[in-house]
Amino acid sequence: MRTITSAEITEAVTNLCIQANMRLPEELEALIKSSPESEKDERAKAILSDIAENLNAASELQIPICQDTGMAVVFAEVGQNIHIEGSFEAAVNQGVREGYAEGFLRASIVADPLHRINTGDNTPAVIHTRLVEGDKLQLTVAPKGFGSENMSKIRMFTPSAAEEDIIAFITESVISAGSNPCPPIVLGIGIGGDFEMCALLAKKALCRNISEPNRDDYYAELERKILAAVNQTNIGPQGFGGETTALAVLIEAFPTHIAGLPVAVNFGCHVTRHASIIL
Repeated sequence: MRTITSAEITEAVTNLCIQANMRLPEELEALIKSSPESEKDERAKAILSDIAENLNAASELQIPICQDTGMAVVFAEVGQNIHIEGSFEAAVNQGVREGYAEGFLRASIVADPLHRINTGDNTPAVIHTRLVEGDKLQLTVAPKGFGSENMSKIRMFTPSAAEEDIIAFITESVISAGSNPCPPIVLGIGIGGDFEMCALLAKKALCRNISEPNRDDYYAELERKILAAVNQTNIGPQGFGGETTALAVLIEAFPTHIAGLPVAVNFGCHVTRHASIIL
């Protein structure tokens, strides 16, 4: 039985909050920087080049990629053979508190959704914990900006829905969102489960390596079909037109009830951030 202290967790979360806000995952950064080469629209090409320059500036100056440094979403895979010394939730929130202070990151969280008083330190985090085999703790911090989050949708289809209906729903969601989620976007798609599981799948999908298609050939092909459909909308980078409306589509699926077919769309802007560590 391994012991992991709350101090170790706090330090890890602190570093991940700063890292995720300063630098995109390598695969996404590479895709953004190469995207002007495949874009035919000259204005869109110029906008994509400006986005790439912004990534370089953030890295060189060690400042956030985006002024909206997001709500801290933390995924934790907790090995069942470890003992956490102290409060896990308190340790995570202390890490967010310290990370947002040390990184000079914007505090965007209000303590109550209707009274709207800022907590001042970007806590509490949204924490999703899963118990797994082994003696490791994997932490993923995914700061989520709300320009994109606000565009997310869920539809409770019935089993009679066809693949074309799902593609149409997702494409219509993108058209409805327009420039609001700061395209080019990354789309996390959850299919299956129940209402809340479907939404969680979509959020988890945004933390996948965008260079790796779904391991199921059917869903990998569906990812390609959705990406093609979305990029035919001519919304383009920042909504000014062009072929690069989305950079990637990532699907996560889960078993569901015989009477249901939930589908969730979680929007990520071109700054779809996440960073992970295994303790």
